[in-house]
Amino acid sequence: MGIKDTAAEWQVTATATPFVGNKTSVRTDEVVMPDGATVTRDYQVHPGSVAVLALDDEQRVLVLNQYRHPVRHKLWEIPAGLLDVPGENPLHAAQRELYEEAHVKAEDWRVLTDVYTTPGGCDEAVRIFLARGISEIEGERFEVSEEEADMELARVPLPDLIHGVLAGDLHNNCLVVGVLSLHAALTGGGLDGLRPADADWP
Repeated sequence: MGIKDTAAEWQVTATATPFVGNKTSVRTDEVVMPDGATVTRDYQVHPGSVAVLALDDEQRVLVLNQYRHPVRHKLWEIPAGLLDVPGENPLHAAQRELYEEAHVKAEDWRVLTDVYTTPGGCDEAVRIFLARGISEIEGERFEVSEEEADMELARVPLPDLIHGVLAGDLHNNCLVVGVLSLHAALTGGGLDGLRPADADWP
């Protein structure tokens, strides 16, 4: 018998939004617990994200190094971005991020996995795509700014990334989940068993 997460929504008796930022906000809900008690839950409201594990023909993963101010680290990551365009298709958003951050395109797209990044304090959902058949895009690169202006790109063999994750040297959520999910797929049912890129994502 398999296990599966299920949708549920406990009663909320009051809600407020004490902070609204450029992309996210903070919400405070009064939630009724199973014993009838009411407790306060604060969490970040997030538009959602997509990430792309791009695998080249030499089984190397395209990664980038970027400064992340909240954790005071430069982290190795896979291309990713917010779903901050209302109604944008997640696949199209992932293709856009791959172009903007790595200046490449891909021929084959699959869903690698879906995750909630920090469900105890944020409602962010991330869809991680697997992109294969990658090639450089002709023409000028997308003009980057702020943290992305200092970004470094690399192509790293999958075993090296797995080692870095297990050694505690790599910490980015999407990179860790993506790399280990890809390894599981390769050693399990194979990549053809992955969901199509347009799979339902409620």
